[in-house]
This record gives sequence, C-alpha cells and structure tokens, in this order.
Amino acid sequence: MTEGTFARWLGTLDVRRAVVIVVVLAAAVYANSLLNGFAYDDLSIIEHNPTIQSWDRLPEAVLAPYWPGPAGPKLALWRPVTTGLFGVQYLIGGGSALPFHLVNVALHAAVSGLLVVLLTRLTTLGIAFVAGLIFAVHPVHTEAVANVVGQAEVMAALAVLAALCVHLGSGPRSGWLRALAVGALYAVGFGAKEGAVTLIGLLFLVDAAQERIAFRDLPSYVARRWRVYFVMLVVAVGMLTARATVLQGAGAPIGPAGSNLLYEVPKIWTLGEVWTHYVRLWTFPLDLSADYTPNVIPVSLGWNAANVTGVLLVLLILLGTWMAWRTTELSLESRSARITAFGVLWFLVTISPVSNTFFLSGVMLAERTLYLPSAGLAAATAWVVVRMSRERPKAVPLLLAVGLLAGSLRTWTRNPAWLNHQTVFNVLARDYPQSGRSQWLLGDNFMNRGQESQGLFAYRAAVNLLDADYDLLMHIARVLMERGSYRSADGVLNVAIMQRPDHPLAYGMRAGVRAELGDAPGAERYARATLALRSTDGIRLHVLAWALGARGAWDEAAEVRARTDDRARVDFWQRWVYDAWVAKRRGDSAAMHRALDSARVKVDNPVGAEVLDSLLVSDFGFEPGSVSVPLASAGAGPLPGGAETPRR
Repeated sequence: MTEGTFARWLGTLDVRRAVVIVVVLAAAVYANSLLNGFAYDDLSIIEHNPTIQSWDRLPEAVLAPYWPGPAGPKLALWRPVTTGLFGVQYLIGGGSALPFHLVNVALHAAVSGLLVVLLTRLTTLGIAFVAGLIFAVHPVHTEAVANVVGQAEVMAALAVLAALCVHLGSGPRSGWLRALAVGALYAVGFGAKEGAVTLIGLLFLVDAAQERIAFRDLPSYVARRWRVYFVMLVVAVGMLTARATVLQGAGAPIGPAGSNLLYEVPKIWTLGEVWTHYVRLWTFPLDLSADYTPNVIPVSLGWNAANVTGVLLVLLILLGTWMAWRTTELSLESRSARITAFGVLWFLVTISPVSNTFFLSGVMLAERTLYLPSAGLAAATAWVVVRMSRERPKAVPLLLAVGLLAGSLRTWTRNPAWLNHQTVFNVLARDYPQSGRSQWLLGDNFMNRGQESQGLFAYRAAVNLLDADYDLLMHIARVLMERGSYRSADGVLNVAIMQRPDHPLAYGMRAGVRAELGDAPGAERYARATLALRSTDGIRLHVLAWALGARGAWDEAAEVRARTDDRARVDFWQRWVYDAWVAKRRGDSAAMHRALDSARVKVDNPVGAEVLDSLLVSDFGFEPGSVSVPLASAGAGPLPGGAETPRR
C-alpha cells in the first residue's frame, strides 16, 4: 500500500460493507470445522444424553441440570437455552454433528459482525472494523466454535452484544419497550451461559464510554436508566431462583480439577501465572490446549518468576487503563483513545465469573471462556493498530495483514483438533503429556484396549496430578466396575468418600459395589448413606431393598421396594434375586425360577456370577453345578430347601 492508502480505504467503508467483510471472513476461517464430529464434553452433553434426543423428553432436559446424570446438581450448571438448542438441532439433524457445527459457525459470524456494529457507537468505524477482523479470525476462539458445546459461549455472547446494541439505540433515556427487549436478551444470554450475568456491568460500561459519569452524576444517570436496570434485576432474580430450584440449592461449582490447595494457600500465587497465559493466548496464540489443569498451570506454593511477571503485567495494564480512561473530551475522536481502557475493563468484567479471583470456578483457565472477554481485547488492539498506522502507514497495515493471515492459518489448522474425541486426546497427550487430564485420557485409552496395568498406572499419575479429584475418582471407579474389578473400585470409592463426605455419588456407587460382592450389610450401609443425602435416589432404594431382604428384614424391605416403582427403572441381577426371595416365601416355584433365570441373564461379570452361584446354593437350596440349564425349564416342582426366609 502507498502512504495513507490504508487510512483512506478505511475512510471509504460504510458500516454495512464492514460487517459483511467481517462476517464472511469469520465463516471462512471456520469452514473446515464443519467436518468435525462430536468430541470431548459433546459426548456426555449431547451424544450420550437421551433426554435431548426426543421431543417428548426435551422439556425434561431443559428443566434439568446442564450435565446429565446424578452429578448434574453438584456441577452447579443450568443452561436451559443451550440445552433446548442442542435438542432441537439433534432432532432436526437426526443426530448428525453437522447441524451443530453449521450453527456454531453461523453464530460466530453473527457475533463478529455484531461486535463491529456495537463498536461503531463507541469509536470510529475504522477501529470497529479492525476489531471485528481480529475477533473473527483469532485462534483462541477455536474451542468455542469448533467444539459443539462451545455453542453456549457463542450464543451467550450474541445475546449480550445484541442487548447492548438495543440499549445504545435508546438514546440517553431508557424506555420500557427497549428495557423489556434488553431484559429478554439478558434472559437468553443467561440461559445460554452463566457468564452473561455480567451484562449489567457491561451496560454501565458502554454508557460510561459514551458520557462522563462522575459520582455526582449518578442520580441523574439512574433517573434516566432505572427502567432497564429494574428489568434486568427482575430477570437476574428470576433466573437465579429457577437455577437454585433446578440445581436443588447448589451454589457455585466445585473448584478447578486438581486445585484443592487453592482453598488453603493464597490464590494470587497461582492467578499471577494464569494472567501470563491470558496475555500469551491473546498476543501469541501458537500453543493452544484443551486443558489447563495441573501441571499445564501448576498450583503455586510461593512467589516465582512466572507469577511475579503476571502480577507486574496486570499492574502495568491497569495503570495504562486508568490513564486512557482519564480522557476529558468526549468527542468521537477523543473517545477513540478511551477504547483501550474500555476493552481492558470489558475483559475484567466478563472474565470475573471464571477468573477464580473472588471465588473458585470449575476451571483454572479454559480457552472457550475467553470468547466474550476477548471482544474487549479486540477493541483495544484495534485502537493500537489504527493509531500506529497513522505514524507507520506502510508498515502497520502490512503487519496487520500478516497478523490476520497468520491468525487465520492457525485457526484453520487448529479446528481439526476437535474432529472427534480420540483426536482431542491424541493432540492433548502429544502437546501436554504432563497434564493431569492427559494422563486421565491415557488411562481410558489403555483400559479400552484391555491393558489394565498400564491404564491403572496412568490413572495413578492423573490422581497425583489432579490432587485426587472427585470426578476423576468417580470415573476410575466406574471404569473398574464395568470391567468387574469391584474390589479395586471399592478402594477408589473409599478415597472419594474421604474427599467428599457430603456428596452422595460415591456412597451410591459403593452400595452397588458391595451388592456385587454379596456384602448385604455393606450395601445397606452405603445405600442408607446415599439416601440420607439424596432421598430420591431410586437405584439405591432397589439396592437397599435387596440388602434388607438378604438379612430377612422383609417388612422393611417390602416398604422400601414399594417406594422404588416410580423412582427408577433398573434391571440389575440383585433385583431379580430379591423377586426370587419373595416368590420363595410365597411358595411360587415358577415365579422364583423365572426370577433366578433373569438374574443369571443380567449378571455381566465374574464376581457377580460367583456371588449368584453362592446364593443359589445357600439361599435357594440348589446343588452346586445343578443350574447349568434355565431354571424355569426344569419345571415348577417343590421349592428346593422349603419356603423359609433366606439364610443370609
């Protein structure tokens, strides 16, 4: 470009053309993500979640925790808008991943274009356009756009930006119509991802970027804007109340995996290092990761070069922000300098729910959570680029073009990392083998290939790196149970109970393990512990009924069993043994034999088969080895051993 060409070309742009260019570019750099399938959290949230896979059950899913299964309330996430959208896309697309990725790319393109529209109200079109270009191609967004569950981030960002555009269109005073529109978009964003709660702070921020709001001006400001804040407050209270109801009162999610020490040592030591990663990921996003659990970012136990650097960087950035915000003139040209401070403050506001500064969130750092916060960084970066282009009219536009090309190429090459679950694991294990999550996935891989000793070795490494993370222990126990290694699973669950004595999941799984091992007193103990924490656990009611029957407490067993019919649909072998005991007490030989046949069919591991064989001899009077044929086919003669209560 000749001198001034870039500035003159920016001057010829209109908003519509700028938005179209940004939208097309955003869609183009993510086009190859359309080839991706389901990966990582997609499997639990979508592919293996039956509640979103039928129109009849979709309302149930919307009114349930975001994560399916008994662990859902503990994870403290409720995203009804996202869950509903997932269900609609799954049903319309017949379970294919393509519709999800099409929606993700379209939403990202819309967010990129809407960012341009918003920023034109706060600064020059040239800065808004460059910010849109940077946001459209930045590689840090690949996790949010190329992985299906990232749709929560993108949808929330779209709702937030749309709400801000509606708000700014109202002029200096908010009317009821626009206030209600902002409130509706706030509800959509909040229902898509919890981070959208920060819209209240962003709304004040965009107003402050347009006008000087000193402390003495607050009464006048409130008088003009109270309607929109009132509506948003009502929406926030309503969403939080509904959230508490769905999550059974759960508050915040548990802390980042492997970071229990953050409850005991100063968080600043670790957060300082996290802040260096924020800067690195925005300025030089070459190394990207699906996981930042220890040891990708270790929990620091004191000051070191990395966290001191992070703290100093933050202090310098905050100082620069304060100086930029002190701009006294509010003309459009003067306000453009404020956009750097606006961008940093935007980042601070929107990252706050997951920054672990005020409370621990579920992640130490996740690239997907930078999606909305990075809109502010794009605005600040764009001001720097446009400002420098005036002094270096040839070099800076060339550097911008190279930067956009490099970012586009990195995004394009990163998108296939989310092709499927195995690809995510392979890339993560290759790039960050020291990650606790890498060792976790490596253990899964070994177990799936039948290499149990290698799998257990990797699991031990993951347990050490992730500080005996509860979810990891539950996962290992579940894998061991599926392989019939019940005694090993019992030991893992014992550690989990010591880690989280207030959570029912480990107790419930241990009740099942004890039942598989034929330990009725142990099964009863842990089933009761589960029900004390979650009285609606239908599966544990079945286990408790079996355990009570095993020790002859028939009246109590019958009362417990009567409560199971509308609580859970289960079909494990102990349930059929219980039915056989009942049939034996009633003298119904045919029913007893049918129930025992069903129990034999349902036994799916050597340990359970051994226990069942023992029960056939001890409780039902059969001779060892006499039941190799279906029992019902042997006829319904007199009951073996009489009709007494089981002898256990």
